[in-house]
Amino acid sequence: MYQNLNPRLNLTNLIIDIGNTRIKTALFQEDSLIEEVGFEALNELISYSSNLEFSHAIISSVKYSENELKALIPFGFLFLERNTPVPIQNLYKSPETLGVDRKAAVIGARTKVKKGPVLAIDLGSCITYEILDEGNNYHGGAISPGLTMRFKAMNQQTARLPLVSLEANTKPKLTGDTTISCMQSGVYSGILFEIKGFIQAYQEKYRDLKVIICGGDSKIFESLTKDHIFVIPNLVLYGLNRILSYNVNFQ
Repeated sequence: MYQNLNPRLNLTNLIIDIGNTRIKTALFQEDSLIEEVGFEALNELISYSSNLEFSHAIISSVKYSENELKALIPFGFLFLERNTPVPIQNLYKSPETLGVDRKAAVIGARTKVKKGPVLAIDLGSCITYEILDEGNNYHGGAISPGLTMRFKAMNQQTARLPLVSLEANTKPKLTGDTTISCMQSGVYSGILFEIKGFIQAYQEKYRDLKVIICGGDSKIFESLTKDHIFVIPNLVLYGLNRILSYNVNFQ
């Protein structure tokens, strides 16, 4: 349940996204991002937050339960779960299985694209595609293996292929001339053509579609940026801020 921590600063939100390996935080004044900081451990977050003044907080976590966090975090917060009210109509047929990060991504996309259909593509451990129509109806999308997962699968499920990676701002050649460069081309080009294919298919279904690409690997695919395609790596933080503000007003 939301708790007002500081009525004097009733427009300041602390956003916390706890992943499996890293914690992302952001401070928002209404819809404006003031500061973004990342941490490796929960105690670093607690130390950082002790020096802040904010009135509202939200936590999305894939690592800790709400009760675990309440025992550790020294301030009140809204814990994002599947039943948390959100500012979109959810038409997903198995809402109990829908990851909260997927909802946060598509809601973040709506903060950037105020009207019309929008497709949010999150390039994380998995690649997720989320479609929101012009009436703010969320229909679902698609999930496929992410970049690192594809490299690990080739290494772990074959006898001789090495474990390969791909750095940001690196665009592999289409035609690899070594085993490593062939693997890099296959993973990079496979994801690139997959994304382009999904975008084209959704454009045929939704007129004037806008696309926002986010997530840890989004910078690798910044070449996709066009007049209707935007790369915003921290989109989920914007979505969490919008969910928090919606719940503050919902009370």
